[in-house]
Amino acid sequence: MQAYVDSGKFAGISTLLARRGQIVHFEQVGARDKTTRAPMSADTIFRVYSMTKPVVCTALMTLYEEGRFHLFEPVARFLPAFAKVKVWAGDGKPLADPVRPVLIRDLFTHTSGLTYNFLEDTPVSAMYQDADLGNADRSLQAIVNELARLPLAYQPGTKWHYSMSIDVLGHLIEVLSGQPLQDFLQTRIFGPLGMTNTGFSVRESDRSRVAGMYGHPDILLNRFSGIIQAAAEGRNLPVDVSKTYPTGNTTTFARGGYGLFSTATDYFRFAQMLLNRGALSGERVLGPKIVDLMHTNHLPPSLLPFSVGVIPLPGYGFGLGSRVLLDVAESALPGSAGEFGWAGAATTHYWVDPKEELIGIFMSQFMVCLEPVSKDFQLLAYQALIS
Repeated sequence: MQAYVDSGKFAGISTLLARRGQIVHFEQVGARDKTTRAPMSADTIFRVYSMTKPVVCTALMTLYEEGRFHLFEPVARFLPAFAKVKVWAGDGKPLADPVRPVLIRDLFTHTSGLTYNFLEDTPVSAMYQDADLGNADRSLQAIVNELARLPLAYQPGTKWHYSMSIDVLGHLIEVLSGQPLQDFLQTRIFGPLGMTNTGFSVRESDRSRVAGMYGHPDILLNRFSGIIQAAAEGRNLPVDVSKTYPTGNTTTFARGGYGLFSTATDYFRFAQMLLNRGALSGERVLGPKIVDLMHTNHLPPSLLPFSVGVIPLPGYGFGLGSRVLLDVAESALPGSAGEFGWAGAATTHYWVDPKEELIGIFMSQFMVCLEPVSKDFQLLAYQALIS
């Protein structure tokens, strides 16, 4: 990790490994902020981007185990705006009706037909861009209602496609619970697990601990091809993401697919709860069989393998909000069948290996990385396992 910092590719990196419930490695290298020269520290706060998704999915599953919904139910039962959703059928063609409703499980597994504004393989992505879905001043409800007004990019259930599906699930939490998403997460996840530095905003007194964001300025153009080109150029400049990922917006900024701030140790507590099949330090968040259901592959063989844009994930299936390792050899990395986890756009990553009782947490702030740094961390972790 120090070599990546010395090369100038990263300002700073924080890594954590835990096995059998004990932290066995927790180390920081480089700077939290190159401008202030503040060192990367154990209490650094990171924008975890899509590592928000597993947290939100876990929170929603606490309502599932209360019988508040079923995975096979249409989302329109709870979010009526989706009752009239249409499907893009091609240039010059009228919008089509969905062959079946969007199911709640489709949202968990990214098979809903929704997309993202930065993925350019469908004209619907440009519609997302025009609809200003990344505006942090808009409420989650407003964002989801706008999504329902736009067409689906694909017929439900026919394609795995990374998307804003988990944002819809975040709003489903609000509808089912009658609480704002941030309050529900505090009650069901952050409070019970002692995640005191995790939320959709950062206390003013703690904002000096937020890591600076780096990358290529063109990252803010929200186009995947531009993102990949920027990453390939390897520029490592400060990037201001405060408009789309603000530290102090406590009224409207809560999202299902991104938006959380967290620390390595806070996220470790979340991961350890999942490894423990739903419990930590005497607090039970989910039942063991519900956790098992989340981390079982829910994709049919016809949708495998899948890719996030042009980034393939060979050997993996997908559960309810996280990837799930099915074939170690196909993944081309050491690990165990049943390993699960996810990553964030700013080069954050976590994985949980139930067979080895191992957790890995990688934290940095670089938009977007083509270097195999988190894979190197994973490889180094497994080569150190000798019993």
